[in-house]
Amino acid sequence: MSKDKTANAASAAATPFSHTSEAFASTQAVQDAADFIEIDQILTLRRMIVRAHAPKGTVLFLHGFPETLMVWKGIATTLARDYDVHAFDWPGYGQSSRPDLNRFSYAPKEYARVLKAYIERAGIDRSKLVIYATDIGALPVLLLALDEPTIARQIIVGDFAPFDRPQYMWENLQNLKAEPTASPTRAYMNKTSDEILQNVHRRGLSPAEQFDLRIDVQQDMIRSWSRDGVTSADAFAHYYANFTRDQHYLEANLDRLKTPMKVIWGEKDIYIAREMGIEFAGKIGVKLDVLPGTGHFPHLQNSKQTVEEIRTSFR
Repeated sequence: MSKDKTANAASAAATPFSHTSEAFASTQAVQDAADFIEIDQILTLRRMIVRAHAPKGTVLFLHGFPETLMVWKGIATTLARDYDVHAFDWPGYGQSSRPDLNRFSYAPKEYARVLKAYIERAGIDRSKLVIYATDIGALPVLLLALDEPTIARQIIVGDFAPFDRPQYMWENLQNLKAEPTASPTRAYMNKTSDEILQNVHRRGLSPAEQFDLRIDVQQDMIRSWSRDGVTSADAFAHYYANFTRDQHYLEANLDRLKTPMKVIWGEKDIYIAREMGIEFAGKIGVKLDVLPGTGHFPHLQNSKQTVEEIRTSFR
C-alpha cells in the first residue's frame, strides 16, 4: 500500500470487458486506490479513491461504528463505472490516526472539521459531490453543512441520532452519553469486541434477514480494532462524550440547514429507532424513506439499494 500524504490517490477505473474481467479489474482498482492523506500535524487518514473514465460526479462515503472504509469496497466498484468514489477511515477507526485525547477530542464537531479538510485537500468539486453518511458519520456532515450549505449538491443520511432523544436509542448507546454509565459501557464494549464485530450487523434481523460480512471487510475491522493504544470503542466513547452537546447545537440551528437532503432508515434498526428519522425528516421538511426488512446497516445488507440511492441523487 502506497503512503502518499499530499497527492491524490492513483486513479483507477472500471473498464467493461466481460463481466468476469470487469469484476477483476474493479476489485484490483479498489485495492490499488488505497493510500494515506495528511489532514494536519496530528491526523493522517487512510482513504480509498476509485475513479471513473468520464465521471459524472463524485461520491464521498462516511462510515459508522465499528466499520472501516472497506465496507464501501463493493459499492465503490459498481459506482466507479460512472462516478469518482471516495471513502476514508475516521480518526480512531481503520488505519487512520488515533491521537491522544489531549490532542483530539473525537467529537462530532471535530469530525466535521476533518471532513471539511478532507474535501479541500482531495480537491473535490463540491458542486458535483454527493455525500452518503451513516451512523457516526451523519452528524458531522450536518454540522459542517450548517456553516457551508454548498458543501455538496446533496447529502444522504440515515440510521443516526441527530437529536438528544435517548428513548429512541439502544440501551448501551444511551449509557455512553454520560457518566456514571459511560465508562463501564466503554469497558464492556472493549471486553466484548469479538462479539460486537461478529454480530453488530445482525441484531434486530430475523434469521432469514441476517447476513454475513465479506471476509475482507470482517478482517479489516478486526485488524483495525486496536491501534496505538486506542480502540474503536474508545473513539466511539469519546465521540459520545460530546454527542449531546453537538446534538443540541444541530437542533438549535436547523433553520440554517440549506443543503439538499435525503433521509433513509432501516425499518428494523434497533440501535436508532426510525422515530428519530421521522422527527428529523419532518423538522427539515423532507420525505423519509424507510427500507423494509432492513436493519442499521442498509449499505451492507442491500448494497444495490445504496447504489440506486446514489444514482438517483445525480439525476
